[in-house]
Amino acid sequence: MTDTATGRVPGLDTFIAGLPKAELHVHHVGSASPRIVAELAARHRDSRVPSDPAALAEYFTFRDFAHFIDVYLSVVDLIRDAEDVRLLTFEVARDMARQNIRYAELTVTPYSSTNRGIPDRAFVEAIEDARKAAESELGVVLRWCFDIPGEAGLASAEETARIATELRPEGLVSFGLGGPEIGVPRPQFKPYFDRARAIGLHSVPHAGETTGPETVWDAINLLGAERIGHGTSSVQDPRLLEHLAEHRIALEVCPTSNIATRAVRTLEEHPLRQMVEAGVLVTINSDDPPMFSTDLNNEYAIAARLLDLDAAGVAGLAKNAVEASFLDAPGKTRLTAEIDAYTAAWR
Repeated sequence: MTDTATGRVPGLDTFIAGLPKAELHVHHVGSASPRIVAELAARHRDSRVPSDPAALAEYFTFRDFAHFIDVYLSVVDLIRDAEDVRLLTFEVARDMARQNIRYAELTVTPYSSTNRGIPDRAFVEAIEDARKAAESELGVVLRWCFDIPGEAGLASAEETARIATELRPEGLVSFGLGGPEIGVPRPQFKPYFDRARAIGLHSVPHAGETTGPETVWDAINLLGAERIGHGTSSVQDPRLLEHLAEHRIALEVCPTSNIATRAVRTLEEHPLRQMVEAGVLVTINSDDPPMFSTDLNNEYAIAARLLDLDAAGVAGLAKNAVEASFLDAPGKTRLTAEIDAYTAAWR
């Protein structure tokens, strides 16, 4: 039975909290908790980011997508040395462990750090050290998507591709493209994705968040996308939905993020149901959770409401993420079995 006041199924939040999960679209710096952001802001007093945790809520209220990017980059500027990188990465994993996230592909933007003076090898060593510690101490398996910040142009694409191909850390599994879409066409990044794919990295660009379905087509046809970050506008093109469903090209859907950045006006207007009804492989993600006052558990609860799901349906979403992940086959089998066992015990 659904609670008519909240639209939620009683007990479902508890089920979601304990459900073993994977997350595929979550940003490294964008996952910095208010406590960590405030600590970094206090350490770097020349930043415009508030060091008072209470003031961060107002600071993280976005007028539009351009304003979000501006605020996001101000937080990026707080990551100034390898110890900042290591601290942030491990603390993000700690927050994930609290949500029973077992596996996450964290979108990392090396250029944002190397361009600010952190040596590339020091950056890579810091995230790898945190990754190994997270797995041994917290039970969270992290993998990396190295992400081109599109607003920084082709110089950032060259640097990201160079670090990915020359320093390729053990945890690196994919290559992405983020930042604003308007005025940043996807085709110009094809040579860099070609280089990344040539060494076996998977292609996971953002597309169709603030632009139309043609951007998603470009990501597929030119960048070889195996998953699409957001893909919100895909529902405007029935042929595209058919292609996504037929080829099992998953969409990384982040409902609260889409509202916060004004990509979608309201949750009631979110196209999640249209995606699912079209047979598209949909995964649920948190994107930049503290910035949007959310977490993955909350995003699952929102998806459950929008799709009228019970516990079994929510578990199905969790298994979608495992299927769409780049976890190895034994790892997928283990995590899927863990989800099934948890769901069976809940019943």
